[in-house]
Amino acid sequence: MCYEMCIRDRSTPPHKRKKSLARVFQALRIAVNSELDKLELFLSSFINYLTINGRVVIISYHSIEDRMVKHAFRALKNDQRLKPLTKKPIIPSKKELQYNSRSRSAKLRAAERIF
Repeated sequence: MCYEMCIRDRSTPPHKRKKSLARVFQALRIAVNSELDKLELFLSSFINYLTINGRVVIISYHSIEDRMVKHAFRALKNDQRLKPLTKKPIIPSKKELQYNSRSRSAKLRAAERIF
């Protein structure tokens, strides 16, 4: 145990240690829960269940998730099946961050089915 802690202490600067551990935990959670696979499955099928003029809103909390959503929306836009309602993702305001610091990584994207 001491050996592992000594390596961690030498490999991460003290001011970034907490963030580094949070990233490791997040990566483990994403892998164990197969979150990216489930998101990919949803993104490949939601359009079939969305009525014309129906809207989909997705909040992502990780850059990989946001990239997957952005690419799925773009592909459906190119197929003329979806119209993005947000050109760029909506992020929390400074006021929101004051009251809810855990929202800092949230990105919201919305789109509407057109065909």
